[in-house]
Amino acid sequence: MDDMIALIEPSIPSLRRYARSLSRDASEADDLVQDCLERAISRWGQRRRDGDTRSWLFSILHNLAISRWRRFQRRGRHMAIDDVTDAALSLPASQSDGMDHADLMRALAGLPPDHRAVLLLVGVEQLTYAQTAAVLGVPIGTVMSRLSRARERLAQLIAADSVIPAQRAHLRRIK
Repeated sequence: MDDMIALIEPSIPSLRRYARSLSRDASEADDLVQDCLERAISRWGQRRRDGDTRSWLFSILHNLAISRWRRFQRRGRHMAIDDVTDAALSLPASQSDGMDHADLMRALAGLPPDHRAVLLLVGVEQLTYAQTAAVLGVPIGTVMSRLSRARERLAQLIAADSVIPAQRAHLRRIK
C-alpha cells in the first residue's frame, strides 16, 4: 500500500493540470482526476510492474477524458441554472495578462484534440516522446509529427489573434 501511495501521490498535481487543460472546467477536471485515481487504485494489480506509473496514470486519465467527450457528444451538456457559479457569470479580466491568457486558451481550443493532447503532454507535463506515445497509444513518429503541426498551428493562431484590425489599416498622406 505504501509503494502505491509513493508512486501515485507525486503525479496528482500533474494529473490535475492535464485534466484542467483538457476539460477547461475546474470541477469537471477534479471529477476526472478522482475517477482516474479511483480506477488506478482499484486496478493497481493490473499495471505492469516494470512500466512507468506516471505514464500509466496519464493513459487512464486520457482514456477517461475521451470517454467523457464521447458521452457529452451523444447527450449534450446539461446544467441546471442553480449550478452555475458566480465566476461563470462574471466578466473576464481586463489586464493584458488576462487577455494574453485568453488568446492562448482560445488558440489551444482551436487545435484538434489529438494535437492539443500531444502539445500539453510534451510541452506542459514534460513527458518524453516515448511516454506520450504510450499514453496516447500511437507510434513515436506520430507524436513528433503531431507536435510539430500543433506548434506551427498554435503559432499561426496566436499571430492571427495578436494583430489588432486597426493596426492593419494603411493610412495615406494627403498634401
